[in-house]
Amino acid sequence: MIGEIIKEITSELPSGTRLVAVSKFHPCEAIIEAWQAGQKLFGENRPQELEKKMKELPEELLKDVSFHFLGHLQTNKLKMVLPYVSMVQSIDTVHLLDEVNKWCLKNGKVMDVLLEMHIGAEETKQGFYEEEILDVMFNADKYRGVRICGLMGMASHTDDEEAVAADFQRIKNHFDYIKDTFPENKDFKELSIGMSEDYKIALNYGATFIRVGSKIFGPRVY
Repeated sequence: MIGEIIKEITSELPSGTRLVAVSKFHPCEAIIEAWQAGQKLFGENRPQELEKKMKELPEELLKDVSFHFLGHLQTNKLKMVLPYVSMVQSIDTVHLLDEVNKWCLKNGKVMDVLLEMHIGAEETKQGFYEEEILDVMFNADKYRGVRICGLMGMASHTDDEEAVAADFQRIKNHFDYIKDTFPENKDFKELSIGMSEDYKIALNYGATFIRVGSKIFGPRVY
């Protein structure tokens, strides 16, 4: 079943868009099933859960797939995440960016990251506003331990498809503005928007990553 859904989703994706199978709250067996169906990119949201899975998943799988971290990351939990992932999509403050950069410099690693843009209507959502992203990009050269590869965002939680589309349009506009303003930054090319309920809308706005969990794996297991 998991494999069939993955094939259905990937068949809808345009060239240049990748599926992140969000495996949070699901056991290693579900990840193995998705991998056996050909899925090579997974996303996790909780440091403790990620670290536990890294110790339990078969070595053959870990050599063949990549993990992205998608959730809010506290700076005291970097060591649970950064050794295991190829990208952190959820850099939501300058402080976190600074600390990830320091950790990577200390540990001889360069981490791909996305800046999380605050686009949803809920004030509780984390992330940068447009002008804050611009400030970070003006100072991007000082970060030697990270590569700023693009933006990530979540649309407002609503059934109003026009409101969701407007959120995605806003982040796409700023993504394009950053690319035009900093053409020398060839790493800045990823736009991570769209989840299980709205990824089809996100595809209309240039998503290079979609993050799909419940549609693939079903309701949370733990």
